[in-house]
Order: sequence, then C-alpha cells, then structure tokens
Amino acid sequence: MSQTTQSPASSTPGQGGKPGQGGKPGQGGRGRGPPIYGRGPPGGIKDGRPKRPRREPEVEIWVPKTILGKQVESGEITSLEEIYEAGLRIQESGIIKKLLPDLKSEVVDVGIIQRMTTNGQSTRFKAIVAAGNENGYLGIGQGKSKQMRIAIEKATSQAFLNVSPIKMGCGSWECRCDQKHSVPFKVKGKGGSVTIEIIPAPRGLGLVAGGKIKRLLELAGLKDAWTTAKGATPTMGSTSKAVLDCLRQTFSQG
Repeated sequence: MSQTTQSPASSTPGQGGKPGQGGKPGQGGRGRGPPIYGRGPPGGIKDGRPKRPRREPEVEIWVPKTILGKQVESGEITSLEEIYEAGLRIQESGIIKKLLPDLKSEVVDVGIIQRMTTNGQSTRFKAIVAAGNENGYLGIGQGKSKQMRIAIEKATSQAFLNVSPIKMGCGSWECRCDQKHSVPFKVKGKGGSVTIEIIPAPRGLGLVAGGKIKRLLELAGLKDAWTTAKGATPTMGSTSKAVLDCLRQTFSQG
C-alpha cells in the first residue's frame, strides 16, 4: 500500500509553517505575520476616513441688559473709576471684561461637596476662581454645580463682579521710593477663621508668602511684601476672602 505524504509547504495557513506565512497581515502571532504597533497610518487617516477636526470653543458675545451695561457698550463710561465714584452697582461681568480687557482668571481650588438626602447621596463640585490684571485689580468668586465646568464658569463670573481696586505704593521705611511695588501701609483682613496681615517690604525682597497666597498677591500686582497668616489656611475659601478683605483695606484706611 502506498502512503500519501503531505509537504510542509502545503500546510493550512495559520496552523503550521514558519511565522509570517498565511493568516491576516498585521495580527501577529504564529503564522500571522509581524505585529504592527501604533495608532494607524500618519496623517490622521484611519480606514480611509479623515480624522474629525477638533471643535474650537465658542466665544460668547456680550449683550448688555442693564442701563450701566448699555452706557459702557456705547462708550459713555470708559473706566471703572467713573463707576466707583458715582456709586453705581455692577451687575454684569461683561462690564468688567469690557473695561479691563487684560484681566486674567485662574482656578484657585476645586473641591467636592457630598451630603445625604432623602433621595440618596448628592454630589456637587465647588470651585474658587481669582481674577486680576497684575496691576491693581483683584476679584475672587465661588461657584457650585453638579458639573465641574459649570461650577468654574459660575465662579469666574462671580470673580469678575467682585473685582476691586487696590491702592499700591511703598510703605517700607527701608526703601522710601516712589514706585508702586507694595502696599502703602500695614493692612489686616479676615475671612472665616483665617486672619492675614500684609506688611510693606523694600523693593527687591519679593513676596514672602505661601504658594496660593503668593499667587493671589501676584494677580493683584504686588511685588514685595511680608505676610503673616493665622487660622486654617488650607481652607482656600476663607483664605481667599481674607486676602481680598486685606487688600480692600488699602482704600478704606487710606
């Protein structure tokens, strides 16, 4: 009887033979060819389809709703000093953005608020945002929402509404220059259990303060100052209020 022998070359693809023979290309493994790493061909094209372009953030157009907002939009009022001297109340954040285009906003702290209700556990986000132009203006706001993005937007809008002018000068007896690099005199502010005191410092010393407190003073425009803080300073809600109250004292006491 004759026996039929099968050569190695006629084996079933993917079940025998040398690696790289048979099977689908790009799957790797025994008999399936070399593996292909990466996210596909260059140029953002996958399976013959172009990559979806990134959506650009939409710029919101401000439409004034109050009489003061319409006066600012028309050009009758051109500075915040005119508003403060007239004792008018700012109710739109677009007014501040219009009169102070160089204002910068920065997220100071983001936290989570959890509590039990009759329907279960409720979770919300709390954000603290500071806005300043590093030249004599600072505002701090808080916002809460179930979504972090909306909480930050609320805090940013509130920070613009709370922008206050800061009187700067040189109150250090060691310096006695005529430049506006520090506070004109010693001021003290309080927020919750936190008490912060800012002392004038000579030019070139820098800001002697903690990390987040130092950043708030930089947004306000101060370059040289000593600071002392008492209380629960890690609580940024009370600390930021104390810093803003401290800087507001430059006008009320001066």
